[in-house]
Amino acid sequence: MSTVNTSSKYKTVRINPISPKPPRASVLVIYTGGTLGMVYESVGRQLVPFDFEQILEQVPEVNRFDFEITFLPLSEPIDSSNMTPELWIEIARIVNENYAQYDSFVILHGTDTMAYTASALSFLLEGLNKAVILTGAQLPIGIARSDARENFLTALEIAAATNLAGQPIVSEVCIYFNSVLLRGNRAKKNESSDFNAFKSENYPILARAGVSIYYDLPYLETYRPGIKLHLHEKLNPNVTYLKIFPGISREVVHAVLKVSGLRGVVLETFGAGNAPTMDWFLAEIRDAIDRNLLIFNVSQCDGGRVTQGQYQTSKFLKDVGVISGSDITAESAITKMMYVLGRTDDPAQQRTWLSEPLRGEMSL
Repeated sequence: MSTVNTSSKYKTVRINPISPKPPRASVLVIYTGGTLGMVYESVGRQLVPFDFEQILEQVPEVNRFDFEITFLPLSEPIDSSNMTPELWIEIARIVNENYAQYDSFVILHGTDTMAYTASALSFLLEGLNKAVILTGAQLPIGIARSDARENFLTALEIAAATNLAGQPIVSEVCIYFNSVLLRGNRAKKNESSDFNAFKSENYPILARAGVSIYYDLPYLETYRPGIKLHLHEKLNPNVTYLKIFPGISREVVHAVLKVSGLRGVVLETFGAGNAPTMDWFLAEIRDAIDRNLLIFNVSQCDGGRVTQGQYQTSKFLKDVGVISGSDITAESAITKMMYVLGRTDDPAQQRTWLSEPLRGEMSL
């Protein structure tokens, strides 16, 4: 049975299990927008967001779970291409405000920026001790062969899963997609037309869903009794990417590094962190660092890591103070930089936080 609650800031829809037994858990589903929640309208056959009051018509299987599910759509669902730092903070606030009431959270999100959102939430939700699972779909839920149902239903099951001691098996921000669970701040979208849209090249898969769900427990964050959630509500968006390529001009590099108000740059370099050694390039990097601009070295390769100084073409970067991003993804690097710059104005502290893992987003 479903019930509708309009007394809070957001309109919610609650699904109670069919079983007469008390629900063993409660999951809050936050719908931000994206392909998963789309159906064809009867007139015009255009894709439109469906009303979660009719969730049982689209996914009747949710009634079979032995836990309570509450749906909370954002007041204005968006295409994930329009995701912003302000919306990341709003989603994090929703989790924080409902943290004591629910055992876990599932976030329905468009795939294009899902890895950015997962990374940002991992930094904003310090001390997280419950599952926050992002999922979505490549095809709308209103399509007959959509991947939406499997992704959604399994994300719910993982979010509500507990061990023999009654503790959550997953207690971090993750992405579930196409039968695999990935650490959110280690994931990248790598496919636009296949169902296996996300990969995690530098960190193992956390769980695989087949006939049963297998959890690779050594790689999951450990549940920590007594830890309290601390919400961070400030991100500094004055950051950018600078992707190096053969033939990049001094004018381009200079223009990027001199953007007014810029505080940090994720420098996407070749291979293990290598960059051009032309005098003008080195001069631009040195000048930027002398102006206290943070420069975070991230490899353009999906796999592997930055090892500054291994080659002559990266030794200069290390010598002048470019910060190694190790094996962090570009998505995690840019959101981490926003988070670090939002937390402190102390350059030494900023450099320390960028260079070390804060939420399992990079290896030492």
